[in-house]
Amino acid sequence: MKGLPCVLVAWFCGIPAAAQERYPVEWAKLSAEILDRYTTLLKIDTSNPPGNETRAAEVIQEMLEREGIPTKLFALEAARANLVARVKGNGSKRPILVMGHTDVVGVQRERWSVDPFGAVRKNGLIYGRGATDDRPHVVAGMMILLLLNRLHVKLDRDVIFLAEAGEEGTTGVGIDYMVKQHWPEIEAEYALAEGGAAVEDSGKVHDVLVTVTEKVPRGIRLVAHGPSGHASRPTNQNAVIHLAAAVAKAGAWQTPMRLSPTTRAYFERLAAISPPAEAVRYRGILNPARAPAVDRYFRDHEPGHYSILRTSVVPTEMQSGFRTNVIPSNGEAYLDVRALPDEDMRQFLAELRRVISDPTVDIVPSQNAERPAAPPSRTDTEMFRALERVGRRMFAAPTLPGMLTGATDSAQLRAKGVQAYGVGPIGPASEGTLGGAHSDDENLSVRSLDKLVEYLWSAVLEVAAQ
Repeated sequence: MKGLPCVLVAWFCGIPAAAQERYPVEWAKLSAEILDRYTTLLKIDTSNPPGNETRAAEVIQEMLEREGIPTKLFALEAARANLVARVKGNGSKRPILVMGHTDVVGVQRERWSVDPFGAVRKNGLIYGRGATDDRPHVVAGMMILLLLNRLHVKLDRDVIFLAEAGEEGTTGVGIDYMVKQHWPEIEAEYALAEGGAAVEDSGKVHDVLVTVTEKVPRGIRLVAHGPSGHASRPTNQNAVIHLAAAVAKAGAWQTPMRLSPTTRAYFERLAAISPPAEAVRYRGILNPARAPAVDRYFRDHEPGHYSILRTSVVPTEMQSGFRTNVIPSNGEAYLDVRALPDEDMRQFLAELRRVISDPTVDIVPSQNAERPAAPPSRTDTEMFRALERVGRRMFAAPTLPGMLTGATDSAQLRAKGVQAYGVGPIGPASEGTLGGAHSDDENLSVRSLDKLVEYLWSAVLEVAAQ
């Protein structure tokens, strides 16, 4: 290929560098703007409940429309609006959807060392509720549209930004509402959202985890029954005793380990880039003879890896009684069950009943709207390959396809056939893919924020630009 123009060489080699070269971004100069938009949003209290996401949606709307990008607000409830904005391409390919949620979980202010809605900056970190979950993706989506518009990027695809409400447990006003009532506004071939991480070890990114599937919340209540009475007269029919025993059995239950195509690929790739002792362990989980021992190690030392291999059962709440001297007639506990996507829940519930083995305890599956189970997103797509290339270029690190133990709004998109990928900012390996989400003193580094925006921009540009 000697003598060919460099752009043609890149095309023949399958390296789509031309778009990055045609639309260069001076990231160092853009950092202050990214930080300003991020801190502006961090200061808006959208704790869910009650949400009040319209406050954030209107701020985002003003930021985008000030630069000529039209937006739409869609609200099932007036105070809980979703925002959609779109930069149009020529329509020769289907759209890309970039999304982030504007609600955050609540805070216990007395446990924070700073104002959780003060966007306090110290030692290179920005503290605030939503610092990792999920203001970074909201800002990244905004910046992608702003840059596409400023640089007059010629696109083969529309690029859509969705800032959705209600991700933290009230999806009826958010992604469920958008999918059921306004699907044409967000329909896309690919989606990029939260759920992954650039995993850092000793100051260097070790791997880029892109989640292609996730576990499914299937909450269960245990309800114990017995006669009420005076607490001075002990009885084996005490509902508290039966509830406690049931919770203990459920919590100690080691559900069956099962590899999926996603987790198998994850451990294979992880073993290839890990130190020898760890590599032996990760290859061992793929060996039926060695897997039980490795699984026990995961249970004690690597709970994230333990969780992606099974449907997990974790007791989180117990309530019973109203007076210290009264035996209550009932008691309740909540089991946070995170099911593998292909779990047969009818069979799982039958096995849980066998494990508890107590006719005085009812096992009640949650009747709330649950995120749907769906096939994993593929790893042979144009988007996944672009994410791999960008990860190598930015971090000199390989990309691992993974399963998220938490839940995101990508589940509803995958159920509609969208190839959705979970990505995230740089974070230490000890925090796993969930990072500091939902923690007291939640924070993110300025560097991590900047790199997430650059990473998402680069992937979108490679797949969407003409």
